[in-house]
Amino acid sequence: MKVFMLGWEFPPFISGGLGTACYGLTKAMDQLGVEVIFCLPQGVDDRYTTHVKLLTPQSQAQAQVKSPTSQLKNITFRRISSPLQPYSTSGSYQQQRIEQLIREKQIKAGGPGPESVAGFDYGGDMYAEVHRYAAIAAELAQTEHFDIVHAHDWMTYPAGIAAAAICRKPLVVHIHSTEFDRSGENVNQMIYDIERRGLHAADKVIAVSYFTRNIVISRYGVAGEKVEVVHNGVEKNGNGDWPLAKTGIDKNERIVLFLGRITMQKGPEYFLRAAKKVLEVMDNVKFVMAGSGDLIYRSVEMAAELGIGHKVLFTGFLQGEDVQRIYKMADLYVMPSVSEPFGIAPLEALNNDVPVIISKQSGVSEVLMHALKVDFWDVDEIANKIVAVLKYPPLRLTLRDYGNYEVRKLRWTDTAQKCLRIYEDMMVPV
Repeated sequence: MKVFMLGWEFPPFISGGLGTACYGLTKAMDQLGVEVIFCLPQGVDDRYTTHVKLLTPQSQAQAQVKSPTSQLKNITFRRISSPLQPYSTSGSYQQQRIEQLIREKQIKAGGPGPESVAGFDYGGDMYAEVHRYAAIAAELAQTEHFDIVHAHDWMTYPAGIAAAAICRKPLVVHIHSTEFDRSGENVNQMIYDIERRGLHAADKVIAVSYFTRNIVISRYGVAGEKVEVVHNGVEKNGNGDWPLAKTGIDKNERIVLFLGRITMQKGPEYFLRAAKKVLEVMDNVKFVMAGSGDLIYRSVEMAAELGIGHKVLFTGFLQGEDVQRIYKMADLYVMPSVSEPFGIAPLEALNNDVPVIISKQSGVSEVLMHALKVDFWDVDEIANKIVAVLKYPPLRLTLRDYGNYEVRKLRWTDTAQKCLRIYEDMMVPV
């Protein structure tokens, strides 16, 4: 089985769970002997791809670079230059940033010139950029032999449709997050339209949870029999270490962690309101918010307005070993997401022996039994559960030990095997 896969990020350059999921899935597929051609925007530096075989398109020619320490023998990468980020929001900031990057690239290159491919200009808007990517991906697909097209999230759907159509291959679209998750009811119509077209054009849809499957069916009008649920996995990682003296945290203080994009979807305001209530009954607690997003400045202001600014630390975006270090420091991880299609971070926390409190409005709540679950809006209950975990060691140990045991059963190999079965079913003549 050979798969032409389309995605928008890959470690070490990731902005959320999509990159982690793509890495875990492709690594597991490699172990199963599935060949994957992974087409992604330029963003993976050769210095960081010692574990993969890398193919880079250069003026329609292909230069192959293979590391002597390659571990992913069946994974081939193709890079397409693009400024888009996988977790674009409906706000104007992302649009302006994309346009700025595009202008910078055009000025450096002396104008659009060679960046215009198949009639699509490297234009100043998101819509043009998504379709430019689709044009290049379709051209690349014609140079490869594969059995199926697998596209991850909305920005790759036009590319997946084009590649599948031009090569006459089945199309699988994998939905990790919907526009309703990211933007609530204030959806970006363009993104919604692209998502809907991709979901309807696909031969099969893979949703990361039943929570997401229900949204796909009810909000996008996709037939239920077309949508399969394949939960994400988690990869076992070692712990790092950060000296507490460098963080401003006293060794006797408990640490409650929020790790994720600081956006409406992730519920940072509910985390802070719960923190305020916890600090009314416990003083030896610090709340750490690790991540970046369009609400980070508002969150800093909100912490100050609540009078808890001295008890809340903002680390900015973390990746790699820094993520492992912050998990090792934490006594509890809280995910108060308003709408979370899955949520890999709680699995990573449990994998690092950190008990978790998670939103009931999340896909990961379907697979975790040994986690405390709350409605995202119920800050009183979030606070009560935080206090309970921090004050009662038997509860904390039970959540940690049983949760860790539970998460060991959620492996990317199982996720890859389920995807492979879907591929195989699609290849059987009807």
